[in-house]
Amino acid sequence: MFMRSKLTLILIVFCSLLQAQNIKVSTGKVQRFENFESKFIDARNVDVWLPNGYNTNEKYAVLYMHDGQMLFDAETTWNKQAWEVDEVAGKLNIEGKVKKFIVVGIWNIAAKRHPEYFPQKPYERLSKVQKDSITAQLQKAGRTTDVFKPYSDSYLKFIVTELKPFIDKTFSTQTDKDNTFIAGSSMGGLISMYAICEYPEVFGAAACISTHWPGIFAVENNPIPEAFYAYLRKKLPNPKTNRIYFDYGDQTLDALYPPLQKSADAVMKEKGFTTENWVTKFFPGKNHSEEAWAERLQIPLEFLLQK
Repeated sequence: MFMRSKLTLILIVFCSLLQAQNIKVSTGKVQRFENFESKFIDARNVDVWLPNGYNTNEKYAVLYMHDGQMLFDAETTWNKQAWEVDEVAGKLNIEGKVKKFIVVGIWNIAAKRHPEYFPQKPYERLSKVQKDSITAQLQKAGRTTDVFKPYSDSYLKFIVTELKPFIDKTFSTQTDKDNTFIAGSSMGGLISMYAICEYPEVFGAAACISTHWPGIFAVENNPIPEAFYAYLRKKLPNPKTNRIYFDYGDQTLDALYPPLQKSADAVMKEKGFTTENWVTKFFPGKNHSEEAWAERLQIPLEFLLQK
């Protein structure tokens, strides 16, 4: 039984290497697990980046990132932009400034990205009138054709109870929370914030980049930010055991964020977070794009993976 299980695992890894050959990376290599199945959400691709010199005799920290198809190779993305994670992570691994780490890129499903990434519990506390307004706004923006109903709790269950055990079994990882991190931008910033609040025992730190506090695409008469702040007041993890990074620009969609992030920062201070376990950075003149996030990616990665 053990031998058959081991052979199956080897075959899965070998097939994933063949499937990811179309991704070009500047350092390391990417293994793709196509149509990774889940009991909780739709199957999707998962890309795992391994640094040069990856060695099973060593144990690596793990960074989980959302929007996995946007992370590595701009030639394969819809807008010809990428986070250039391989370049930034490769440099950090080589320099030895941070813990050695691997990156797990979880692909999104475009039509379901908003309900998967929108923090579910804050939404459920809204009134029916407020929920109907959110549905109307998202329908107007072309983000849904149905009644909007987030299921981010299921998305997080997938990561924590299905994907993480697989990654820890397949790769040479440090499995504890102090070596397990989560990061994303925009809606991915929201779900990263939600993940560390819901699973502080799993994720030691989170990077929430250009966090989409509006939830929709307007600020006026929008109840969502206040719902998020109320949730944070109740569910932020202990600052003695967990760390959080935020950042934002002020151009394109990021132009909505400065006052909203300041309100979130006030909650962080209220709940006892200090410069030892939390940072918020403002990048004036920067917009809402993979190119902008790639430029500053080293900063949140150094925060997450500090030795």
